Amino acid sequence: MIRRPPRSTPLYSSAASDVYKRQKLEHKTVNNIPNVTTDPFAGERLKESHFHPRQAALNLRNAWSSWNGYKFADYYYDAEYEYFCVRNGCATYDICPMQKYIISGKNAEAMLNRMVTRDIRNLKENRVTYLCWCTDEGRMIDDGTIFKLGPEKFMLTCGSPSLAWLRKSAFGFRDVAILDVSDEVAALSFQGPSSCEVLKKMELEGIENLKPFDIGHFRFQGSANNMLMVSRTGFTGDLGYELWIEPNLALGLWDALYEAGSDYNIQPYGETATDMARLEAGFIMPGMEFNEALKTIHFRHDQTPFELNLGWLVDFRKPHFNGRAALLQERDEGPEYTLVRLDIEGNKPAEESHLYSSESCTHEIGYVTSAMWSPVVKANIALAMVETEHLLGEIWAEIYYTRELRPNSKVARCTIKSKPFWAPQRARATPPLAY
Repeated sequence: MIRRPPRSTPLYSSAASDVYKRQKLEHKTVNNIPNVTTDPFAGERLKESHFHPRQAALNLRNAWSSWNGYKFADYYYDAEYEYFCVRNGCATYDICPMQKYIISGKNAEAMLNRMVTRDIRNLKENRVTYLCWCTDEGRMIDDGTIFKLGPEKFMLTCGSPSLAWLRKSAFGFRDVAILDVSDEVAALSFQGPSSCEVLKKMELEGIENLKPFDIGHFRFQGSANNMLMVSRTGFTGDLGYELWIEPNLALGLWDALYEAGSDYNIQPYGETATDMARLEAGFIMPGMEFNEALKTIHFRHDQTPFELNLGWLVDFRKPHFNGRAALLQERDEGPEYTLVRLDIEGNKPAEESHLYSSESCTHEIGYVTSAMWSPVVKANIALAMVETEHLLGEIWAEIYYTRELRPNSKVARCTIKSKPFWAPQRARATPPLAY
């Protein structure tokens, strides 16, 4: 017998009925011609990136996700194929959804230096630096990059919206202007060993001389009015660049880049391939290695820079900054947990595994945050939070997996690695060798 859903379900709800009535009104027919005036769900639909028309044509699997309200590719054809394009050729990753803020004025540097844990007073013009910012309790809100675009002009980029925190941080500073330009800058990450060769083919003169974290400005399409900003930055641990341009030039940039890269098998890549590449490089990801402090409910389920092995981003030599007292205490006493890189026996990824101090798995000492079998490293790798007092002892992972739908488990020995799993020399070479 087929049961009807109860009248309390959305099928019979007044809200659904109202939408239906509204749709009838908004899709009237005049002289047998449909008259569609408004979209009742317009405010709920995902925005499309400045590069979306080109990306949609290449997303053969129609595999979309979302990031900051934007329609965002999880993968285009096959995630592993896209990963190998990043490691063996060149590929593009849409970073339009990334949050971008222009901070300017005489007090811009002082205000930012008060907000972040790193000392940015020595950051030179046309340079980028990686940093983080914390609550007064020393819990990490987010990480990101700051671009110094002029003597009194900076651009902050980060994964999550931070406008409210920036405005709070600017309180008391008179000459500071904060502008959210997230939707007004088209940005494309271009990564891989042949990325520099492609940009040279685009006639970006001197692109090979950009050092890691340098910024260059180039005429696009031969016009001084069309400027392309290129930073030697990325999230893959490999040679790569990020391209920044006005939205009206976004599709022209895509076409020029793909024409120049046609002999280099240029491809787009999505979030899944990005996650693989960043894990090999040992880079942290919000929602994986750390919870953003302002979004965390449970006490100390967020993290500190010291727990994330980012103590090098905390500079106690500079004047007061958010979280200084709490971080100074943690530096002296030591963090409860420490993020480490693990090389794990076998080939079963230790995703969401618990870590123990012995093979018997009786005393839990940590947990895995990200894990994968690395094709390029040929190793079973992971990032994990381990209780600091157990870093010098044995570490074992209890791994659960399925084999032909049957649940299985194993215990594997873990070895801490001090260096990134993937850090090729070409990522630092200036100029990069031709590939």
